[in-house]
Amino acid sequence: MPTIVPAEAHGDELGALLSYLDSQRAALRRAVFGLTEEQAASRPSASGLTLSGLLKHAAEVELTWLRWAQQQPNERQRTEETWGDSFRLVGEETVAQILAFWDGVSAELEEFLREVPGLDHTFPLPELPWLPKDTDVSMRWLLLHLVEEHARHAGHADIIRESLDGKTAFELVALAHGGTWPPA
Repeated sequence: MPTIVPAEAHGDELGALLSYLDSQRAALRRAVFGLTEEQAASRPSASGLTLSGLLKHAAEVELTWLRWAQQQPNERQRTEETWGDSFRLVGEETVAQILAFWDGVSAELEEFLREVPGLDHTFPLPELPWLPKDTDVSMRWLLLHLVEEHARHAGHADIIRESLDGKTAFELVALAHGGTWPPA
């Protein structure tokens, strides 16, 4: 039941970065293990964040960065008016649907990265107030940024989950693998 990315799991640099990204994705996804839709959407702390909202945000952020790297339009692009919807499920959305959507985005990202000329290949950042002007970033930078983004939100998810039912990240890892915590 390791919680550290094994060294032999990745091979080359792209594989290593994808392994670390997968590890952070798994940490976020594990936070909803065994919860109902209502629990995943609840706010047990002073924060406005929810577990289901964090999953949706992570999936949409990954899609946004993929579309920027591909220099293609983003079918889920948020406006000022809809920005808050990236942090909560709306309408008939469910955790299962968000996880399936994220699976698709993750697969598309990996396929794209394996097709580009390499990790040094760059793309321009769009002109947005929170991004540096006239800047190109590499695919390596993109992957490191996604690891950073997902790790930040995995920490949020740990706190929210522990506030909900006291389960910690290590306990969730054990439960997700059919074990117990603490280990026997």
